[in-house]
Amino acid sequence: MENISVLFLCVHNSARSQMAEAFLKAIGGERFEVESAGLEIGTLNPYAVQSMAEIGMDISQNRSKGVFEFIRISRRFDYVITVCDEASAERCPIFPGFTRRLHWSFPDPALFTGTDEEKMIKTRGVRDHIRERIARWLEELSSDESSMHKLQ
Repeated sequence: MENISVLFLCVHNSARSQMAEAFLKAIGGERFEVESAGLEIGTLNPYAVQSMAEIGMDISQNRSKGVFEFIRISRRFDYVITVCDEASAERCPIFPGFTRRLHWSFPDPALFTGTDEEKMIKTRGVRDHIRERIARWLEELSSDESSMHKLQ
């Protein structure tokens, strides 16, 4: 079976999409080709980097990528999953070919206010919700594949 290609997309590719990419690579394994990008290129969010390090996942060396890097090379994805708010998701470009678009809205850690500890607590919450959503999606995919095999 061919690998499933997935692009996680948010505004700056600085936190949510970076975390989602790391989780799918870790949980989904070699079955997936995973990338992340932003509508604009940003810099890694230090709270996202720290929250991932707390659970043993190092994203500190990742770089922020712009979505148009993938469009320029005509990269095709089976799934484009937006992890930003609804208004930002509507700005996402259309990719060539048959691509399933999914939208999972998570709060943007760049917009969190408060003390450093309050920002970390909120970022950990986003991290945990992303991990849970990916785990649920993988279960949904497995269930869909089981149904397809039964029909054949």
